[in-house]
Amino acid sequence: MDRSTTPWRNTTHDWSNTVDVDHLAHIRNDPATFAPGGVRHLILEVIAYAADEAESTDAGHCTVTLHADGSVSVADEGRGTDTRIDAHGRTVKKPVMASKDLRFFDHPDVQRLPDGLPRRGMSVVAALSEWLVHTNRRAGGAWVQRYEHGVPVTDLTPIADEGTTGTVVRFRPAEPLRAGAAWTSAELAPFVTAWPHLSVEVVDEAEADDHRIR
Repeated sequence: MDRSTTPWRNTTHDWSNTVDVDHLAHIRNDPATFAPGGVRHLILEVIAYAADEAESTDAGHCTVTLHADGSVSVADEGRGTDTRIDAHGRTVKKPVMASKDLRFFDHPDVQRLPDGLPRRGMSVVAALSEWLVHTNRRAGGAWVQRYEHGVPVTDLTPIADEGTTGTVVRFRPAEPLRAGAAWTSAELAPFVTAWPHLSVEVVDEAEADDHRIR
């Protein structure tokens, strides 16, 4: 535990527990429980965070891209993931990928996603993906970080600040999930219109066509 972050208020995640190895292993060992809807459920877990941001500002937009290599990216135009400077002058990102979401995980009466399944948080997506790249643009700076099976394999790497804000999460689900039911823009369409403050555009590279869902 980093005591320099201990006094920080925990709202959605525990700032002092940046990588919860046991939590990630628990998810990886039981994909049938944590992603019973396969890739589609993982996509909805990510979109839900863009929807949270949109609700806080009354409107928002995100783009879901189904890439030809089997990966998926979700890009939003929100404020970006919370990032702070600790007492040692180090940049610390809210541990959304590698620790449990305190609002949802292990709670019996949690929010349901549009597929009717429980929302558990971004750590489910990270743990059940071969790799995940989190790009963050926030007022005051921008960075990227890569994860493999939920565990960060790079530090926060600064990137050019373009003067915009938002988050891009690109992930390649583990092979057993990719081998499941097909997931196309048409298959996603009934599920991504459920958030009243968020418009979602789905781009399917395999179809070489853009589908504006809402």
